[in-house]
Amino acid sequence: MPPASKHTQRTRSYDPVRTRAAVLAQFDHVRHQVLALTPEQLALPTRLGEWTVRELAAHFTMALRSVIRGVAAPAPATRDLTLLEWPLATRRFAGDVDHDTREIAEAAADTPAALAALYEETGGQLADALAAAPDERLIVTRFGGVRLGDFLVTRTVELIVHTDDLNDATGLAVPFDRRALATCTRLLADALAAKAPGGSVEVRVPPHAVVQCVEGPRHTRGTPPNVVETDPLTWIRLATGRTSWAEALDAAQVRASGERADLSAHLPVLG
Repeated sequence: MPPASKHTQRTRSYDPVRTRAAVLAQFDHVRHQVLALTPEQLALPTRLGEWTVRELAAHFTMALRSVIRGVAAPAPATRDLTLLEWPLATRRFAGDVDHDTREIAEAAADTPAALAALYEETGGQLADALAAAPDERLIVTRFGGVRLGDFLVTRTVELIVHTDDLNDATGLAVPFDRRALATCTRLLADALAAKAPGGSVEVRVPPHAVVQCVEGPRHTRGTPPNVVETDPLTWIRLATGRTSWAEALDAAQVRASGERADLSAHLPVLG
């Protein structure tokens, strides 16, 4: 995380009941589509390096089984990661995530029937884990001790980002739960403001988020001199490196005005 400054980013609050419902709803959207995939579709390439759709399908369960394991383990003594620190911290564990995902794909998702059983087990155990633990409880994760409520917010990012990856790879139209999409958008926007603190650029992702970022003259009233505006999915692709700043501008998916409204030096913010 960047050093504290007069523009230190405040942590946004999230409704825990709605966050839990959003995680379960988005996983259900994914489950319905994944279990209908054919062996040929599961073998399709993705934009995630060497991962096929099979590895991607396995990764959805890995992202949620981390919640299950965290709740099942004894609570850690310390909180080691805050919500706004999570996006940048993911880079340190990319290799571990890849290894664990491949293990699940090979051992528990090697056939459509095995994948169906894995999703059924994951969904049931996740519901049980969420019923058993309060939001404030610290759980064990690969990042250290994290509040369960914060970790569930990060799971909306995992689910939404990889749902978009799944749609890109298969041509499907897996729906995005509105609350999950909003939560994902807001966390990644806040992560940008934490990574590039300041008040000279206003970033708008209607209808879900508005943040100010980048050092320079701070805007206080009237029309901001430096404005970036885009839609939620384009923002998520920018924030996670799925789309470059230049590509989004060329495709007219981003509107940027003002001499400081170039975010390319600050993207991506995840990993």
